[in-house]
Amino acid sequence: MTRPLHPTALVTGANRGIGRAIAAALKARGCAVTLAARNEAEGRKAAADLGVTFARIDLSDPDSYFDAVTTTGGFDILVNNAGILNDASLLSPKSDFDLAMEVMVNAPLDLIRLNVPHWRDTGWGRIVNLSSGWGAHAQGLQGPGAYGIAKAALNALTRALPRDLPAGVKINACDPGWVATRIGGSGAPLTPEQGADTPIWLALLPDDGPTGGFFRNRQPIGW
Repeated sequence: MTRPLHPTALVTGANRGIGRAIAAALKARGCAVTLAARNEAEGRKAAADLGVTFARIDLSDPDSYFDAVTTTGGFDILVNNAGILNDASLLSPKSDFDLAMEVMVNAPLDLIRLNVPHWRDTGWGRIVNLSSGWGAHAQGLQGPGAYGIAKAALNALTRALPRDLPAGVKINACDPGWVATRIGGSGAPLTPEQGADTPIWLALLPDDGPTGGFFRNRQPIGW
């Protein structure tokens, strides 16, 4: 099936940074966007500013995203953007390993599962997993703390899931680059809008576009 005229899209962690830029760009391209954020006040303000729908989603709380998906019947486009970064050693009692895996691996997989019935019905879907070169074995898995491990696991999901997804659904991961966000820091060379370019491209891929890949600047990169 071809892409809907106005695809519905869910973007997690979209009250600021890359997620907000993705939400704004998808709306400008005719999508009916739901901006998801954990902080309700910030999320509602961002959604109002962009003219999109808001959903409070805390990826550490499955009930919050279960309700958001089931009440809408599912989304055509799922952008798993939300992430956390803590540089505590994996061996430290302060490690956020469990939370990092919940937010950046378990919750994205749960969201995919919740949307599968919708994609089966429509025959069209796009999943974009915001990953990082810090989670790439090809780049030495350099991410601090649990961050790189979680992104590597997200990459593994991206490679494995094409065999299980309904026909017409594409899934890809991307490294947006070093972007000036709360995680990237103010000294990063890329704007959120520049970092959002590849995720937006993947969210709107044509039927002959790639699936199960890892991209930066719209080009394949090593896992």
